[in-house]
Amino acid sequence: MTDFLIIGGGVIGMMTAWQLAEAGHSVALVERGQCGREASWAGGGIVSPLYPWRYCDAVSQLSRWSEQAYPQLAARLLEETGIDPEYRQKGLLYLRVDDRDQAYTWARRQHKPLESIEADFIYAKEPWLAAGFRSGLWMPSLGSIRNPWLCRALRARLISLPGVTLEEGATVERLGIERGRVTGVETSRGRLAAGEVILCGGAWSGVLLGKLGLALSVRPVKGQMMLFRTPPMPGRQLLERVVLADGRYLIPRGDGRVLIGSTLEEADFDKTPTQIARDSLWQSAVAMLPALADCEIEHHWAGLRPAAPNGIPFIGAVPGVRGLHVNAGHYRNGLVLAPSSTRLLVDQLLGRVSLIDPSPYRPDRRLAVHGQPTSLIG
Repeated sequence: MTDFLIIGGGVIGMMTAWQLAEAGHSVALVERGQCGREASWAGGGIVSPLYPWRYCDAVSQLSRWSEQAYPQLAARLLEETGIDPEYRQKGLLYLRVDDRDQAYTWARRQHKPLESIEADFIYAKEPWLAAGFRSGLWMPSLGSIRNPWLCRALRARLISLPGVTLEEGATVERLGIERGRVTGVETSRGRLAAGEVILCGGAWSGVLLGKLGLALSVRPVKGQMMLFRTPPMPGRQLLERVVLADGRYLIPRGDGRVLIGSTLEEADFDKTPTQIARDSLWQSAVAMLPALADCEIEHHWAGLRPAAPNGIPFIGAVPGVRGLHVNAGHYRNGLVLAPSSTRLLVDQLLGRVSLIDPSPYRPDRRLAVHGQPTSLIG
């Protein structure tokens, strides 16, 4: 029997396993596919909410902590695995922003650098952007990470740790509960026993808790993205930094590729890429960076974001079932909030004083049982 069993091998599950293992505990991580191949792989990798001033303080608190953690985290993974997560801190250009006053107020409160910029600044930073951008906002501190490579590095690190067992290709069918306490899980490959179970199943988390009569308000929201392969450029890349306009963003990779994202679709658990989304993404990309019209579309894909009310994830003990915990519902910010949300839960699991106030994320305040508040659990 392991000390901890984690359901879900995305970036949240893998970072949780890493921290628990390094604290000296045995950990089993169960993933129905391969670790890091769902929403964590499908996202863009911007290490900030897209428009951070439009989020509540609970999200900003986690985001601020994570942004500070990512440079060291990426450097450590490179040193320990030889896989570079490609953390780049080259800033973000916000174009056509209507709520600037709200942005400035947020930046002052959060002590974040945010500058008003004009056309000459924009085109000095990114000379191949489409003509006509007259003004915008500039956040020089913002970074991005190549999330597929981050997932590869995390998986490699876990494989190297003797206290971690990866159970990939195993679907969790139900939780084992005895006298009000979780004892492990039943999977498609057999039973796994554990002292504590942590649900990090992203958009699928609510399905599993629903079998216990617990209503976790996490639903899948489909997002589609595309990747362009750009030709070699003399002296610099076609795009050097993240650009955001009209809700769509371009993200450069270190090898010159450019990613465009993303759609927001209510499609239940359907992850099928569509021609409508492909055309829309292409039009948005070319409207921002016209040279992409002549570049190869290397890949087009879809993922499922786990959306919770107000984008606030559920983090903490599940009421009514001793030993069961959840970390899910990060919506568009799973990668952004992963270091802080996993640290918050691990602090609780190990009885440590947390650097982050856990109260806004507590499931016992937000879950329901058969449509009733969880306070009705006996």
